[in-house]
Amino acid sequence: MDDALLTTLRHTFGHAGFRPGQEQVMRGLLAGRSTLALFPTSAGKSLCYQLPALLLEGVTLVISPLIALMKDQVQSLRRRGIAAARLDSSLSASEVQAVFDALQQGQLKLLYIAPERLMNEAFLERLKGLKVSLMAVDEAHCISEWGHNFRPEYLRLAKVAEELSIRPVLALTATATPDVAQDICRAFAIAPSDHVQTSFHRPNLHFRITPCTAAERKRVLTDLLKARPEAAIVYVTLQHTAEEVATHLQQQGIDALAYHAGLPDEYRHAAQDAFMGGQTQVIVATIAFGMGIDKADIRAVYHYNLPKTLENYLQEAGRAGRDGQPAICEMLACGDDRIVLENFTYGDTPTPLALRQLVDHLLRQGREFDLSLYELSQATDIRPLVIETVLTQLELRGVLRPLGTFYASYQFRLLEPEARVLAGHKPERQAFLRRLFAAGAKGTKWTTLNPDEAAEALGEARERVLKALTWLEEAGEIELKPSKPRQRYRLCDDREQRDPETISQEMQALFTGRELRDLQRLDKVLTLAEHRGCLTRWLLRYFGEALDHDCGTCTSCQENKTGAAAQATREIPCMPTLSFDSQQLEAIRRLVQERHPALRAPRQLARFLCGLTSPATSRARLTQLDTFGLLERMPFAEVLAQVETTL
Repeated sequence: MDDALLTTLRHTFGHAGFRPGQEQVMRGLLAGRSTLALFPTSAGKSLCYQLPALLLEGVTLVISPLIALMKDQVQSLRRRGIAAARLDSSLSASEVQAVFDALQQGQLKLLYIAPERLMNEAFLERLKGLKVSLMAVDEAHCISEWGHNFRPEYLRLAKVAEELSIRPVLALTATATPDVAQDICRAFAIAPSDHVQTSFHRPNLHFRITPCTAAERKRVLTDLLKARPEAAIVYVTLQHTAEEVATHLQQQGIDALAYHAGLPDEYRHAAQDAFMGGQTQVIVATIAFGMGIDKADIRAVYHYNLPKTLENYLQEAGRAGRDGQPAICEMLACGDDRIVLENFTYGDTPTPLALRQLVDHLLRQGREFDLSLYELSQATDIRPLVIETVLTQLELRGVLRPLGTFYASYQFRLLEPEARVLAGHKPERQAFLRRLFAAGAKGTKWTTLNPDEAAEALGEARERVLKALTWLEEAGEIELKPSKPRQRYRLCDDREQRDPETISQEMQALFTGRELRDLQRLDKVLTLAEHRGCLTRWLLRYFGEALDHDCGTCTSCQENKTGAAAQATREIPCMPTLSFDSQQLEAIRRLVQERHPALRAPRQLARFLCGLTSPATSRARLTQLDTFGLLERMPFAEVLAQVETTL
């Protein structure tokens, strides 16, 4: 096997030798042991499953949260002659079927899927008939509720692996504290000896802390970029800040573009391509500009706003200097950012009443039911991600079982005149298709069709309606777009586990605990910013790694060399906390008197005043009121206390 490992490494992947940790991970997997690979960004995690996949019998299942990354990896593997494929929402029905055919015939060595696909009972049934030699879970820190980027769909991965007897499992991540790593190992039954962690220390990254007020940040950033006119990322918290800062930099003669999730797709893609190709020097972005950014010559990453966690900070800063050359990771530290970041954290926690309504609704359904996350979010005023977390927790408790996702509506448009589309069919088929086309609501360009309603109107099975649409799409006669996804669930038989009050209280404790942990993580960011000792050592210690010497390149080390560090902590500027004035108090009283249904609970009203949207306020268009965000510079806890007093 040693010879096979080295031969495959050299001949298939073109590498002369292994990077640190890679060989140990691969040996463990080939011996059948589940393993955690905790490697820093760009340390070669993907090879840890790609190479063993070629030496193991069967297919390797790769769980990845990003379609763009799946596409890149599959294309790269195919160029090397490796049989790899992906299943994601961007594929047509015929492309999906081709993947399933190749899978069934044993022609694939690696299959990339999103974690959500493991909710699909039909897909799980397909897996039961296959030889799955290995499951690789990318971004494995998402499984941990202690982590900074928890995703509820990751919680079921360990359960699925156990149910399907998939072993070994390779968990991969670049950011995990010791607590999170322990969670990952516990979930996938990974032994301590198979927790493989390489050093996070990258000596070429020079960490900088520059305390500044909110008013002077633009000037400070401009001066830094002019002094270092090289490729740089500037991270900000809010979408409007990205556009504001990018515009300012452009006015100062710096080639900069904004990037955030609220921009049109074509603009975002153009901005990313310009930066990656070197046509644009600076990208000013929210965290939407993140995973998959593999540009080697980024010379600086600036955090214009405080990052919300040190995990985010290390991941984002790690995008600098991938070519091994010196790079700057600079934080423009302003304490005023704390309020905005804290308020985002508070905004995710549902009210106890809303949570109880959600649980009651779910447990009072029939044995099998379906739901729309969007509709349920609107009805309960709970964000979709929170609802997904509740659903996953109920699944893990054995209360619900997911049966998969389907679409309640489709849009189609004919690519040829209707007469030409019908011409090649027998009279009976033509009559069916005419009735099918007429069953939809015609718009200027697209016809919208509800498959259930169409099936009832035509006196046909839903399956025949969908097969007809799929066949027409594959034949190139229509363009088809699914919409309004709905998820199917089955209530399990054990009614003793279905006490709504107990479940609601457990869920409330879960979200309250997460809120507290998020606030504590934000405290750690400020602790780092204030730290007068070596920043690199402090940061590595947070991730469970000891460095036996100061880095000599960070702000603190430079200050200590020159004797500039006179105080025990670094002072981070922060505006004094404001108190409520009479106009603000009157605005709160007026909102209470208006009795908006979307603002009936104290937490709902506090969120609104702090500028935090919710499903109910967005639906009622309350965000257009002058009072929305009136108190966005006030701490949420103080706003909530004032609202409770007023109510």
